[in-house]
Amino acid sequence: MRLAILSDIHGNLLALEAVLADLAARAPDAVVNLGDCATSPLWPRETVELLDTLGWPTVRGNHDRWLVEAPPRDSLPRSVSFTRASLTHEQRARYASLPASLELAPGTLALHGRPSSDSEYLLEEKVDGRLANSTLRTLDQRLAGVAHDVVLCGHSHQQHFAYATGGRLVLNPGSVGCPRSADDEPLDTVEAGSPHARYAVITQRGARWSVEMIALDYAFSEVAGQATRNGRADWATGFLHGAG
Repeated sequence: MRLAILSDIHGNLLALEAVLADLAARAPDAVVNLGDCATSPLWPRETVELLDTLGWPTVRGNHDRWLVEAPPRDSLPRSVSFTRASLTHEQRARYASLPASLELAPGTLALHGRPSSDSEYLLEEKVDGRLANSTLRTLDQRLAGVAHDVVLCGHSHQQHFAYATGGRLVLNPGSVGCPRSADDEPLDTVEAGSPHARYAVITQRGARWSVEMIALDYAFSEVAGQATRNGRADWATGFLHGAG
């Protein structure tokens, strides 16, 4: 069994196309999408239209939910406003009604953030304003009541995997299309990284899993140009300055 895991595409059509080309060569048995599909000042409508042709099982991210619901802040983020305006009412409603979690197969759970919240990190925590890997104790607390052998999560855009107590594999494939610095984060507060298109493939052999973390090069400057054309030169900096 080979399962490809994608998350946090955020309307980056070029990054998604790069991943699709790579997937064609790797030929996994199945693909799952962990949400936050469209929100960005990039190509939200085109990204949704492409995803709709693929038919992947998909869980709802907090940004998918915000296509209909109000985010927990006083004003609507500009990227959410842009995406709402780009999508049809039917598209917004459909993505906002995606399931919060999916059991892909016995023992494998897919979600966006934590089991209890799509807007909180599972594998990370904020330390001095930056993300650090969670301790084993914290991870176990967040997974209380979850008995699955594999837990797949997104939200943080950080490519990482770890074992929780009991040998439970917990994996975040990283973001296909959005460096952490691109939206609503000052560049000088985000850890150094890169804007590569990230995803993961896990392979089951008996009761064990091997993990491939993949980061693909593509035309970052074209994405920055699209963000700038759509009035978000600030968003473009994450694709031009190597922040991840």
